[in-house]
Amino acid sequence: MTLDSLQLLFFKNYDEASLRLSPGINCFIGDNGSGKTNLLDAIHYLSLTKSAFTTSDSQSIKQGADFFVVKGKFTSELAPAGETIQVSLRSGQKKALTHDKQPYERMADHIGRYPAVLISPYDTDLIRQGSEERRKYFDSLMAQLDHEFLELLIMYNALLRQRNAVLKQAGDRSHGFDRDYLLALDEQLAPLGQQLSELRATFLVDFAPVFRRHYEQLADGREQVLVSYKSQLPGADFAQLLRANERRDFALQRSTTGPHRDDFVFLMDELPVKSYASQGQQKSFAIALKLAQFELLASRQQHKPLLLLDDIFDRLDDKRIARLLELVANDTFGQVFLTDTNLQRTDQALARVSSDILRFRVQQGSVAPV
Repeated sequence: MTLDSLQLLFFKNYDEASLRLSPGINCFIGDNGSGKTNLLDAIHYLSLTKSAFTTSDSQSIKQGADFFVVKGKFTSELAPAGETIQVSLRSGQKKALTHDKQPYERMADHIGRYPAVLISPYDTDLIRQGSEERRKYFDSLMAQLDHEFLELLIMYNALLRQRNAVLKQAGDRSHGFDRDYLLALDEQLAPLGQQLSELRATFLVDFAPVFRRHYEQLADGREQVLVSYKSQLPGADFAQLLRANERRDFALQRSTTGPHRDDFVFLMDELPVKSYASQGQQKSFAIALKLAQFELLASRQQHKPLLLLDDIFDRLDDKRIARLLELVANDTFGQVFLTDTNLQRTDQALARVSSDILRFRVQQGSVAPV
């Protein structure tokens, strides 16, 4: 699978851009703040229908405009003639997604068709920030691999929002409270929560050894690393947990137990990576997570995901860069998109790579081949 072309209209700092892309390596070269990362984010939109860096789609509309459009043409063995994907948003309206000009009935139907993996300086946030970041990361990965998991997650989250609305209403004495409705929601929520927890735990059995292997290759196997799943549900009855925590839920006006509160625990030599690992160790840990993600997506979907490398030459040390470039040179990856501030440095780094390489100069919202 390759992305053959990319077109932007009023996306972030771009008025308009149109690129023909290499099936091998595409290098976006420019100063910090020129818009290099925005090109990677546009590709992320085509793959996952959302930004990798902002939580609100409206932030991707160029200042002064009232809409954005991102369009890309993909080719694969199943679609040698190409398929055109377009994501667009107009202020005050819902985001639109089309496949060959035909709208998807649901955004979820697109997830997993054009997988992508982003390695960026912000990956260590998975380690340093709270459990929500880690849940989102693993849920997004599992959603690309397993459409049934995605459907289950969507249903669970919809019921959870309804349950939280009931709890909030119960805390507002000006409104009535329908306890039967709450119990009906719990009855539907409990089996979905049990399934989510079981699927996450099962997935980690496959993911963990792949992750450990990549970490050992990055860090010469000096430390023992572990990713584990922390949940209240294995061995417990979720319906009983909901009832047992009902009083606390009413007091806090939100659901305090369930898979939406679970965590993925990162350990190094049996100690928390967040507290005890060095910055270099944390970077190796985060990169190993992403390399394991890439390997699982490539093996289960029969085609390699797009690989997006953001500012790795500025933010990673020589050893970790060398390992990534070794994988690039060995054709471990398929199509690669990378950003850098220095063209000479990029060319030196890619000297051993035999893939077709295209270089683009990015300057304050304009991009052109070098």
